[in-house]
Amino acid sequence: MPCFSFFFGGGLPVADWEREVELSQGAKRSGEWLEVLTWLRNQVTHLSQPDLSDIQVRPEHRKFQGYYKISRHYRWALNQVFNTLSYSTVVIVEDDLEVAPDFFEYFRALYPILRADPTLWCVSAWNDNGREGLVDPGKADLLYRTDFFPGLGWMLLKELWTELEPKWPATFWDDWMRQPDQRRDRSCIRPEISRTLTFGRKGVSLGQFFDQYLRYIKLNTEFVPFTKRDMSYLVREKYDEMFEKEVYSAPSVTAEELKGGSLQGTGPFRVQYSSKDSFKVLARSLGVMDDLKSGVPRAGYRGVVSFMSRGRRVYLAPPSGWTHYDTSWS
Repeated sequence: MPCFSFFFGGGLPVADWEREVELSQGAKRSGEWLEVLTWLRNQVTHLSQPDLSDIQVRPEHRKFQGYYKISRHYRWALNQVFNTLSYSTVVIVEDDLEVAPDFFEYFRALYPILRADPTLWCVSAWNDNGREGLVDPGKADLLYRTDFFPGLGWMLLKELWTELEPKWPATFWDDWMRQPDQRRDRSCIRPEISRTLTFGRKGVSLGQFFDQYLRYIKLNTEFVPFTKRDMSYLVREKYDEMFEKEVYSAPSVTAEELKGGSLQGTGPFRVQYSSKDSFKVLARSLGVMDDLKSGVPRAGYRGVVSFMSRGRRVYLAPPSGWTHYDTSWS
């Protein structure tokens, strides 16, 4: 499979997918780090960003200089891998991410789905609501579609880069990706339990969300043989019917009932919101992230956010019959 992985930092190593899978997992099992280091020295292509200079920005954006440099670096790096090295698929892993044992297995299994389903535009290793207590530790194999671009370890195809590159933004590239003009009603795949974990408290974001959310994200520790499983259920035609039935057949309850411990059964349960304000109030009450980008909640699909609460599956959902996001909800 012509898929490569690269890591952002001072430079940009690019490594062959198949060999990296073999060595990274093998080394963790056997401790043969010398073999890994020898292979890295001989096989990895190291691409170094030639332009590290400051970027001219308007005065009120001087404090965002780092974000401008990151956006420039992404554009340069993706052009190198797709257009200079002529690869068709890329997995982006920033240098402050730890990866799960099945990180490469996860992406290998989902590559054919990304390639086959035009309603998908990325595969991500990240669950924004993947904190301990909000995920099911017994469901390491559970995957979702999401309308929110997660980033933090993600795969894209060259066709998408060809579409995005001419209009690539000067800064804040990730929020730009979440705008309707870029997303175009496409979704990503994300896991129940994250396959990456960020330890990047220090950086251009100055620890935004880190102390409150990111430090508590659960990293998967179980190897799931995704490539041996049928992943076609994630194609939209199959997934949407199954997902909507699961969500809207769940009993509707209040947040107070959910938190009060009076509910009978193991769930799932549905908590309904009807406005931007009610979503935010309920999200805060239930411990999930409450911010919206162009109306899309983090980890949400068709307006629905799935998470665990007190050991029960909960869907924070709009009323049945939802049709589109309200971009004023931001």
